[in-house]
Amino acid sequence: MRVVGIIPARYASKRFPGKPLVDIAGKTMIQRVYEQTKKSINDVYVATDDKRIQKAVLDFGGTVIMTSKKHNSGTDRIAEAIDIINKTEKEPFDVIVNIQGDEPFIYPEQIDSVIKCFKKKRTQIATLAKHIINTEDIFNENKPKVTLNHKKEAINFSRSPIPYFRGKKKTEWVTSHKYYKHIGLYAYRLSVLKEITQLKESSLEIAESLEQLRWIENGYKIVVEETEFESIGIDTPKDLKRIYDTGLL
Repeated sequence: MRVVGIIPARYASKRFPGKPLVDIAGKTMIQRVYEQTKKSINDVYVATDDKRIQKAVLDFGGTVIMTSKKHNSGTDRIAEAIDIINKTEKEPFDVIVNIQGDEPFIYPEQIDSVIKCFKKKRTQIATLAKHIINTEDIFNENKPKVTLNHKKEAINFSRSPIPYFRGKKKTEWVTSHKYYKHIGLYAYRLSVLKEITQLKESSLEIAESLEQLRWIENGYKIVVEETEFESIGIDTPKDLKRIYDTGLL
């Protein structure tokens, strides 16, 4: 099984323009993501549509693929990138790992976890979830939740608390049921990645603004591995300041 890691990165973020190139203790964010990913995967590429990001990746010795500016999601950008990459390979990559470009502290163990899911032939798509241990996260719409079946496959994703725990005070939910926060790290089989990028937007996806709902609505199975590690994403300049304030650097 050949595995490749691809980090989609774009410059034009509404909430944080130029985010991949922001300096974090002497290194750009994209360099930190790349270096963390390399601890788990030998073959790693940044997929971007911006010459500034391309130059930054080449400057630190990374590998970069230029893609179209027309993509609406990181998944679409990755699908184009893997087509370009596989044309230069003697053997195509079988599993593609989508690493978020704004997670400079991603744990290699998280990447290892999603890759291990593909030892089972039934796995089409894999992702991660973390047990929620505080009430605030259950009701935070910016932290999507996921419910699982007994095969550790996703039943549903939502920005709302799922399940709704009837008959319990909201302060009691966190101790009454095991809620899971979705960690946005994905891996796909090559054939499945090509298929899901051809699907039209679905009604649930539009309502929740979560593209993985499109895959579920179309019958694809998403295997979910539990992780003990927290996701530390940087969406805004305020998030960057928080990293320094909390002593992560």
